[in-house]
Amino acid sequence: MNAHGKFLDQNVDWTYLEAVPQALSDGQFSPLVFRQVLDRGSELLKDRFVADEAIEYLVRDRAQLVDVALRAAWVRHAGKFADDLALVAVGGYGRGELHPSSDIDIMVLLPKSDSADWQPDIERFLTFLWDIGLEVGHSVRSIDDCQRESLADISVATTLFEARLLAGPESLFAGMRRALAPDRLWSSQDFFEAKVREQTERHHRYFDTAYNLEPNVKSSPGGLRDIQTIGWVAKRHFGTDTLDELVAHGFLTREELRNLKAGQSFLWKVRFGLHVLTGRREDRLLFDYQIKLAKLFGYEDASFTLAVEQLMQKYYRTVMDISLLNEMLLQLFREAILTQSAPPLPINARFQIRNDYLEVTHPEVFARYPSALLEMFVLLQQHPELHGVRAETIRLIGTHVWLIDEEFRQNPRHHRLFMEILCAPVGVTHELRRMNLYGVLGRYIPSFGRVVGRMQYDLFHAYTVDAHTLFVVSNLRRMAMPKFNDELPALSQIMQSLPRQELAYLAALFHDIAKGRGGDHSELGAVDAEAFCLEQGLGRYEARLVAWLVKNHLILSITSQKKDISDPDIIHDFARRVGDQTHLDYLYVLTVADVRGTNPKLWNAWKARLFEEFYERTKRALRRGLETPIDQEELIRETQAQARAKMPDVPDALVDQVWAQWTETYFLRYTPEEIAWHTTLLAPRHPQDDALLVAIRQLTDRGGTAVLTYTPRRLRSFARSTAVLDQMGLNVVDARLISSANGFSLETYVVLEDNGTVITDPARIQEIERGLWRALRSAADLPLTVTRRAPRQVRMFTTPTQVNFSVDSRSERTILELIAADRPGLLSEVGKVFRAERVAINGAKIMTVGERAEDVFYITGADGGLLPQETCRRVADALVLALDRRDVSRT
Repeated sequence: MNAHGKFLDQNVDWTYLEAVPQALSDGQFSPLVFRQVLDRGSELLKDRFVADEAIEYLVRDRAQLVDVALRAAWVRHAGKFADDLALVAVGGYGRGELHPSSDIDIMVLLPKSDSADWQPDIERFLTFLWDIGLEVGHSVRSIDDCQRESLADISVATTLFEARLLAGPESLFAGMRRALAPDRLWSSQDFFEAKVREQTERHHRYFDTAYNLEPNVKSSPGGLRDIQTIGWVAKRHFGTDTLDELVAHGFLTREELRNLKAGQSFLWKVRFGLHVLTGRREDRLLFDYQIKLAKLFGYEDASFTLAVEQLMQKYYRTVMDISLLNEMLLQLFREAILTQSAPPLPINARFQIRNDYLEVTHPEVFARYPSALLEMFVLLQQHPELHGVRAETIRLIGTHVWLIDEEFRQNPRHHRLFMEILCAPVGVTHELRRMNLYGVLGRYIPSFGRVVGRMQYDLFHAYTVDAHTLFVVSNLRRMAMPKFNDELPALSQIMQSLPRQELAYLAALFHDIAKGRGGDHSELGAVDAEAFCLEQGLGRYEARLVAWLVKNHLILSITSQKKDISDPDIIHDFARRVGDQTHLDYLYVLTVADVRGTNPKLWNAWKARLFEEFYERTKRALRRGLETPIDQEELIRETQAQARAKMPDVPDALVDQVWAQWTETYFLRYTPEEIAWHTTLLAPRHPQDDALLVAIRQLTDRGGTAVLTYTPRRLRSFARSTAVLDQMGLNVVDARLISSANGFSLETYVVLEDNGTVITDPARIQEIERGLWRALRSAADLPLTVTRRAPRQVRMFTTPTQVNFSVDSRSERTILELIAADRPGLLSEVGKVFRAERVAINGAKIMTVGERAEDVFYITGADGGLLPQETCRRVADALVLALDRRDVSRT
């Protein structure tokens, strides 16, 4: 120990701290001196952090550095009250743990007195702390105040339970401790229940998952707050001051203590690094900082894994370990604090129920009967009334999970147990998640173990691979259970009619299992899936079906979003690839479960209707037979008949007049509902009327809003319309453009609000109409720009622009596929390039994949026909120049 506290590193030159008390003795009590000392100390701590010194010393030395400054300032300002008032550190500072920008919470503890003579001195003390750069959170309380406010608020009580005396009378501080003792307020039982409830509510705020891609290192599940919860409960009931003491009390083994302290040290290191990087209190591990931290910690890019992905996998595996230890310790505390142990209720020779938890009958059960490592989860499914697995048994799982080796995986009994878990009527997702948390799932399926905690550094995937996979299984289970039929009625009916639902769960488990290996993860995962299914005793047909689903799990989503599904050839080709109704049904439910489990922002009513429409069209093609594809003329006749039926009040002569301006392509591209809407709008117009038309309607059955413009044909309208829509914060999900025989251009856009919701406000609809009117009636050469900024997360990524061309020979149009960084104004920039190169747009399929736009444009020359190769080259060069330049400028 030295003069400044027991934690200050003896190997570091801390002599500069003497400047503070020396300044006092010399009468040079200057804020500048304090600032210099604190700045010097902060810089030294940063240097030690960069040098990879043990983080435990750094967080405690930071607290001791602040102690020195506060005590010196207190001595100067408390004056004659120094012997009567107490300066107390509370909260994290009370624990003696501070990160560079952590909250510094202090309390001035008052004796019982009606006098307020101390107030001016304390105000000067607090003002001085601000002057020297310490932003403290402060309170002034008497002992009675402490007791009253602690009774009213568990958060206040918790901060005061961690109080540490900095200066002042020890007797006053001891009196506060006695007033806050468990026999006065917040008994061990009440405190335990309140802190568990508080933790549960906090986990709910983070969607009960530690695997969000931008986690909060302090408050997310498995974060530092979960460790603190353990410490608070232990301190309140057992009087422990450190985690080490839990070993002596029999709640932790030494190995578990090492794991818990290692996890705490890693999270401390991440949090300390966040504060160093940002210069402020920042506990969110945002994309902006993940790359910088990975570099700071010495991670390097590998062949198939980025440095940042390695860092985040370490993070996610750490919080998984902490979550498990937190679950186990809180259960042990519950038994010690609340529960009167009841006699065990036997289930079989290996397992019994105690206090509503499942436990082994003997510590040697797993060693003697390794199959019990899987049997346990079957029993939990059979006994849904149980709260979980008893802590001692969780501990035994951890020490015996190594028994799940290749011999274990080849045992037919174990195959039957695993399939029994998947086929259970209840608890499938719950037990798969528990298997993952306990490390059993990753041992039984080694390739799954390799993706545990694996992130993908993009904005498309909101969760780690393992968390996403189990979300997909959960989504499938909800479709399979009648009590959730109201969520997705049609899909639930399909799922519940599948001959073997467990095949869909197996496909979900394997669909992303090969992420991070290099190569096509769908093809690699299909190989793993087929081999695993055959090992589990499935027939060759079932194994191949699961493998086919894994290999093709993206095709329904990609085809519906990037191709023209109004084209009968597209539908026929897809139906041929699917082969039969059974494959289509399995693929449909898997696709929806996958998209809904990838990112909560991806799924919306528009996408749901798009997938449903594609499914129904493919189903119809399969019913007709792959050798008898639907005839184009027959489809046009059906569409026209259905459209006429939807507008009985419009005379046939007017309908014929409007339809005379359209080619056959129009009736293939639009639905009967859309054609009826267009015709109703255009029928009252005189054929020579050249006024522009703007109309908007809700697509109730499609989950979007249709925006229509009908203007004299000109190549600039797409750029202008999309600029207006984008500037208003609207997301264009579909665009179709077609030219009429009388020189007009009909453009229809389907839009959603930027958050994916449908536009419902009438004032908002009027705003869109007015904006389009102004833009389309303005001077032709007046430029329109989108000034809305890209979101913070999107700006973190750079996506080089890629342009590819293909040919749609039947429709005599060129297909341009564009991959570029998503940003406001992208479609407008594309439209400007098309206008400059005299390219006409027939349609566009708009698809956003996280930070990346993957759009498809159906284009022709200004007078129709395929684009010449030279024009394609110029368009590609112009797009790359325009979009990559804009991508650089926005960063």
